Amino acid sequence: MGGRNWTGLKRMAFGRNRPGASQRAQGLEGGARFSIFAESTKTHRALATGLVSLAALAAGIGAGATVQAAPDPAPASAPPASLKAILGYPFQTNLVAAPKADVIAWVEVVRGVRNIWAARGPDYKPVEITHQAADDGQELQDLVLSADGARVFWVRGGDHDANWPAEGGLAPDPDKSPVQPKLEIWTAPTDGARAPVKLADGDAPAVSATGRLAFEKDHQIWTASTDGKGEAHRLFFDRGEDGEIAWSPSGDALAFVSNRGDHAFVGVYRDDATPLLYLSPSTDKDAMPRWSPDGAKIAFIRTEGDGGPPKPILTETPEPWSIHVADARDGKGETVWASGAGPRDSYPDVAGGANLHWAAGDRLVFLSEQDGWEHLYEIPAAGGAQTLLTPGDFMVEHVDFSPDGSQVIYDANTGAAPHDLERRHIFAVPVAGGAPVALTSGEGLEYEPAALSHAVAFVEAGPRDPTRIALVRHGQQGRQTLSTGSGADYPTASLVTPRAVTFTSSDGLTIHGDLFEASGGAARKPAVIFVHGGPPRQMLLGWSYMDYYSNAYAVNEYLATHGFVVLSVNYRLGIGYGRDFQHPAHAGFRGASEYLDVQAGAKFLQALPEVDPRRIGIWGGSYGGYLTALALARNSDVFKAGVDFHGVHDWPDEMNKYMGGPPKRYEQGDYFAARDVAWKASPVADIATWTSPVLLIQGDDDRNVMFHQTVDLARRLQEKGVSFEELVIPNEIHGFLRYQSWLEADTATADYLTRKLGATP
Repeated sequence: MGGRNWTGLKRMAFGRNRPGASQRAQGLEGGARFSIFAESTKTHRALATGLVSLAALAAGIGAGATVQAAPDPAPASAPPASLKAILGYPFQTNLVAAPKADVIAWVEVVRGVRNIWAARGPDYKPVEITHQAADDGQELQDLVLSADGARVFWVRGGDHDANWPAEGGLAPDPDKSPVQPKLEIWTAPTDGARAPVKLADGDAPAVSATGRLAFEKDHQIWTASTDGKGEAHRLFFDRGEDGEIAWSPSGDALAFVSNRGDHAFVGVYRDDATPLLYLSPSTDKDAMPRWSPDGAKIAFIRTEGDGGPPKPILTETPEPWSIHVADARDGKGETVWASGAGPRDSYPDVAGGANLHWAAGDRLVFLSEQDGWEHLYEIPAAGGAQTLLTPGDFMVEHVDFSPDGSQVIYDANTGAAPHDLERRHIFAVPVAGGAPVALTSGEGLEYEPAALSHAVAFVEAGPRDPTRIALVRHGQQGRQTLSTGSGADYPTASLVTPRAVTFTSSDGLTIHGDLFEASGGAARKPAVIFVHGGPPRQMLLGWSYMDYYSNAYAVNEYLATHGFVVLSVNYRLGIGYGRDFQHPAHAGFRGASEYLDVQAGAKFLQALPEVDPRRIGIWGGSYGGYLTALALARNSDVFKAGVDFHGVHDWPDEMNKYMGGPPKRYEQGDYFAARDVAWKASPVADIATWTSPVLLIQGDDDRNVMFHQTVDLARRLQEKGVSFEELVIPNEIHGFLRYQSWLEADTATADYLTRKLGATP
């Protein structure tokens, strides 16, 4: 978490996570946006050549998609695997495609060892680009391919899921290195023929069509040669905090966002002899610049600037937004689309935000929640009526475009299989309109597409099988899975297949969950509720696209195969079930209404004949840590033990962090009323009824939840005499960067729940 203002604690200016500030998004646990206070999608590529045939997709890819049969809940022949073995899953992330070549690249993480891979069509044989052999805790992130796919650029180091930087701008040092880590930009050829080369210290690289490199450093735009020779230097001076680099299609100009605090401009840099151009400057906040294919115009997002009377904190305030198009030479522009004024019209609080893209046919494509679901729309770039591209009761999440800009490729929680609301599949829809076509289907999961001229690459996973890179080719049957050789000995046969369940909260809301249980044994088992963080997250019927939740999924699998029944609760505030579900009344610091769903989950478990209702525990991280602490504080009679990873325990203390105390102006709004409500929604407010034991886990370099939240809770529990244990990991951040940290924390979690609840494999 983090931010600069506190407008209802709904959506904060979390550095990169402001609308369009980057396509990264954050949350309490990292990786996506935390909507109470404030998932990641790639930066959209420049338009390239090569028409994607939707008819070919329908005739070939869609028809030949693999349908995975659901295995038995627990194979009797496979003994339970160790936690170390289950945590040894391979994880694929940061999948990107070259703008004008059939080349993809991605990051693979196995037991904390991070390496970059690439594959080139037509065979797409994976090539290892880096050859790291140790878990040093340094991220490999922000992959970018050159237009021809010959080189890949990336960032080494940092905490890209953080909501605020460490004091002094220090990069994380989870490996406790005596040499201070830095954010670094590296490059290597995608054929693996030459070793990687460091280019500069910096972040967020962007490469033009002509091969020029620009990147962020110290809130300014810098440049460096791509061969590693010469010194990096600042590209130009701007008095704002600059980011969101967007090269023009020809590579002769660069658009950027100049953040001025309470307002922000979209600027254009051409050369040192040409003054910077600011597009239609106003008192609002502009973001997400997108060039037209001919480089003549730029579209961008506009949201309200900070100011005006204090907005209510305890009730949702709509956040209107609009799309503008300006001339890239004189800066004159106009509004081509504007949202309505209702809550559903607010700027979307999902992966990629508005997902604005200048597509083929001079059309703009964007994402809106105006009908209650996260859907894609298109409008003429000159303005006009909007067209809904993805109708239905489902959410569009990660979005990409065909190289020629004629097709939108996206993942969504819909499909023909039962319970697809709890999965992700890949679809394509023409920008010009028409029926979407399913490119994948079945009981597995496919997400984060990267479109190529003759195929679509994506990350696939299953209920037991961890993530892999796969692709479907236009006009061909089936899919191709790209093997890097990792995961061949992974104990998939020992895992269980979770099943989708629903239950009703006390106020009548239907809640979805995933139930993990192994078959066999007549004795009643202890049960555990898992509560995710975020909270705009959804736990799926398989391995997650977020590393944090793949880790949680692995732990839930371990617990289920070692004597527990596990219920993962997709409580209100989460994504996947419509905007109204994600933005409920009286939730979070406004009254914790989502706790009703946790209570309903406990009642669901208590009613299962295989569960011992006297032995129910709870665990979760970040916002899930908050709900774990709240459950133990309010209902120690139900929850007999818990594990709280880096949770929030005192909401008013968080208010002080973000606001610096009461508003520093005459008008106070409902600040003091909100502080009172926030206190009552805090676990520490019910410390008097907290009797169940708890394990507290946190890294002390946390940049999402203040470490003081755990320090403060520990002192309160100690004073009251509540049994607690603690695991503090020096130098670790919120989403642990080292495999060893996760192994230590997860081992402690499983051991603690087993000891306190009496589970037997």
